[in-house]
Amino acid sequence: MRRKIVLLVEDQEDSRIIYGTILKHYGYGILEAADGDVGLQLARAHMPDLILMDVGLPHVDGCDATAFLKQDGSTSHIPIVALTAHGLHTDRERARRAGFDGYLVKPCIPTRVVAEVERLIGPSVEDAAYK
Repeated sequence: MRRKIVLLVEDQEDSRIIYGTILKHYGYGILEAADGDVGLQLARAHMPDLILMDVGLPHVDGCDATAFLKQDGSTSHIPIVALTAHGLHTDRERARRAGFDGYLVKPCIPTRVVAEVERLIGPSVEDAAYK
């Protein structure tokens, strides 16, 4: 079996480092994008198993990028989790309408991110061997 791949779309480099490092530690492969436009390109080109998407992104915001991916038959099956500092009820409602499959508010404990990834796609292949 191949290792599961997570696309991390986040404009803040420190967040990409923190969440990418913990996911790699748990055995996931990581693709990274610093804006919504590149995130869309990577999602379509690589078909990751899951996408962690910031909402407040340059070029194409995370809600719009998610809506585009969910409306595209080739990417609509990919679970997308909002990983955002926007935690108001109105923000959550907008994310729900866009099609997010999960919603995490930053700052988020890195192991909580791993738990949400595992909830949606299961453990990584390498991690599963240790359980």
